[in-house]
Amino acid sequence: MNEGENMIVRKAELSDLQALIDIYNYEVENGISTLDLHKKTYDEHKVWFDAHNKDNHPLITAEEDGSILGYASLSPYRDKEAYETTVELSVYVSPNFRKMGVATALMKEIINLAYLDEKTHTVVSVITSGNDASAALHKKFGFTFCGTVKRVGKKFGRFLDIDNYYLFTDGEKQ
Repeated sequence: MNEGENMIVRKAELSDLQALIDIYNYEVENGISTLDLHKKTYDEHKVWFDAHNKDNHPLITAEEDGSILGYASLSPYRDKEAYETTVELSVYVSPNFRKMGVATALMKEIINLAYLDEKTHTVVSVITSGNDASAALHKKFGFTFCGTVKRVGKKFGRFLDIDNYYLFTDGEKQ
């Protein structure tokens, strides 16, 4: 697949949910893109799904020929009301479709949605240190690195750091 050849990026639908769960759970079991340690059930992920595609929290998918290649979302950053203009970005791509432009297409669209949303001011991304592909993707889209928090998670028997990035959507200087 060449980037954009037959891929479409669109709003996620409930019929996509099992594919989204499968992509996420692959990372739970095999990767460091999430620090979850236990696979998510359908019911758990349905709660997450239902919290999206409202307010300033879009959830989009990349699809080709009926297969879900990956997804991106903007979720609440924190529960306190003062954070309502800040969202947290997540991007996940199926292991079968990496290095094919899927993440770039998803990032382009989700960032565009953030810029178009008058409520959104700041997009934050928390990346597990060592996820160089994700860090490079964020830098490509203008995110600014703003610090590392050391040894905050433990997965696969080792402590992991997280790197924090942000992007302002209102034209303020980064």
